[in-house]
Amino acid sequence: MKTLVTTYFLIFFALNISQSQTLNKEIDSETDAPYLLGKIDKNGLTSNNYNVWFSSNYEDYQLDETTIKKIASYIKDYQITLFLGTWCGDSKREVPRFYKILEACNFPEDQLTVVALSSQPDMYKQSPQHEEEGLNIHRVPTFIFYKNRKEVNRIVERPVETLEKDILNIVSTNNYESSYQIVTKVNLILKNDGLNGLKAATTQLAKTYKPKVTSMYELNTYGRILYSKNRVEEAIQVFKLNVELFPEIPNTHMSLANTLGVSGEKNEAITVLEKAIKLFPDNKDLVENLQVIKTN
Repeated sequence: MKTLVTTYFLIFFALNISQSQTLNKEIDSETDAPYLLGKIDKNGLTSNNYNVWFSSNYEDYQLDETTIKKIASYIKDYQITLFLGTWCGDSKREVPRFYKILEACNFPEDQLTVVALSSQPDMYKQSPQHEEEGLNIHRVPTFIFYKNRKEVNRIVERPVETLEKDILNIVSTNNYESSYQIVTKVNLILKNDGLNGLKAATTQLAKTYKPKVTSMYELNTYGRILYSKNRVEEAIQVFKLNVELFPEIPNTHMSLANTLGVSGEKNEAITVLEKAIKLFPDNKDLVENLQVIKTN
């Protein structure tokens, strides 16, 4: 019995050590700057390779004290999960500000979970333990607010007004709409109705969201994430929707054709590029891509 207890203790102790060692894990790449990956905390963000941008953006940010007081009366009922990239300019700007706001509200540290994601193509915006799985993390930073273990709302990439005003809206009235609503809608269709549902909805989505979507990259990034997770057919359909939204931009056609090409749909990829070249006969990238796909 004593041996069994001792063995159990050693396993438990080893697991705790292992978990503590993975906090603030740094990836030292030969080609890219070092970056944090997986669960992290403020200690990681203020360590050598990240402290310059974290501390300067933290110190320079001027708090909206009036709104902070209002937030403080609500926010302690919430849990927050923050996804960021230490390689990402938006994360470098918004995350230090967010920490400063939480600290001004005396937000409990144990109610905040922070996960650093990868920028590498084979793990694009993913973490080793995949805490982002099923949460539609397509932009960083993403701040998700939970109450009673249910998501209430989120801030995606940057605030709509200011961080303080956006947070106050979420934790009080909650009539907040984050950026990238087209991605939210497409993700919901895929979740509820699958690929066929998205195919059926594509034309109407293009009509509805054409006045609202300001950049081809809103869906392009989402498509890349789907592809990196081996959801290839869904990624292709997202790129097709993006072409309907932005037919005047050559890169939407190129993203669709390239994804079709690497997925074995060579003939359809060629058709997409040939149609695009008729629209943009002087675009050398389209011509070069067509030649590459034809010869592979």
